Amino acid sequence: MFTLSRSDIQSIGQGMVRPECVLATKSGDLFCSDARGGYNIVRRDGMTSFVRATGVPPDFLPNGIALLPGRDVLCANLAPSSGVWRVAPNGMAQPFLSEVDGARIPPVNYVGLDQKGRIWITVSTRLEPRHPAFTKGHADGFIILYDESGARIVADNIGFTNEAIVSPCGEWLYVAETVAQRTSRFSIREDGSLGPRETVAQYSPGTFPDGFTFDAEGGVWLVSVASNRIIRVSRDGAVDVIFEDADPDEIAELARAFDAGEAVRDLVARGDERPSGNIASICFGGPDLQTAYMGALNHKSIQYFRSPIKGVPLAHWEF
Repeated sequence: MFTLSRSDIQSIGQGMVRPECVLATKSGDLFCSDARGGYNIVRRDGMTSFVRATGVPPDFLPNGIALLPGRDVLCANLAPSSGVWRVAPNGMAQPFLSEVDGARIPPVNYVGLDQKGRIWITVSTRLEPRHPAFTKGHADGFIILYDESGARIVADNIGFTNEAIVSPCGEWLYVAETVAQRTSRFSIREDGSLGPRETVAQYSPGTFPDGFTFDAEGGVWLVSVASNRIIRVSRDGAVDVIFEDADPDEIAELARAFDAGEAVRDLVARGDERPSGNIASICFGGPDLQTAYMGALNHKSIQYFRSPIKGVPLAHWEF
């Protein structure tokens, strides 16, 4: 498997604040969340437009985003005000979902669209504030499905639920369990309910999976906060680290504290200080679907590199 050096990674766009989640489209436009309370659109030439959401709570913090037909954007609100919000291209926002199964939804990590128009929403933890949940063994995250039947919880007791994306074949929901340090998947039944959890890959110390995507050879590409790792899991389960931007001593300290049962969110944040800025999401785009774009927690642009393997277009690719 190929490897990357820091010099292989370039940037596009400018002036962003916490571009945590990035989406690519066939037109070449890139969409990414922004902590200023909205999202950015980055054109092929790097021109960056910020769309500020209006009508949202003062603490509104977009994390994961989903692009809808007509280019409305669903934003997962990671702030205490929580909920999923729908933001129109002119910035006008309205609540999309704030309750499930009769209860208020805690801060939302991610929202995604699948090929059938269903919406998958993840909550990393029921704890508020969230930071104590970044502890080994903690698993109170869950997944919400929103479709023509409404919203309901379809998976629970997950080790810090991060991104959840339906596979290209449409048969599986893949999930990044950050604190459990694994990628899992669930079979999707006809009614949208999920089968038993299966482990796709379990990761080594220092790998805390966040965002991910799929390639045309059946592989899963993921990124890790803290260690700024880019990893590919092949169809046969082989795990290859393609890139890492971390201080070995800091990662060793993080692994020790995590194994000791300490809450390590502050140690994870050290990844912010590296040039990669704590990579948090990855997607394929470009005319040939061989450019991988990455969002990060502490970067002012979208990072990218060329991949020898093509990606797979996701549900929003044609929008």
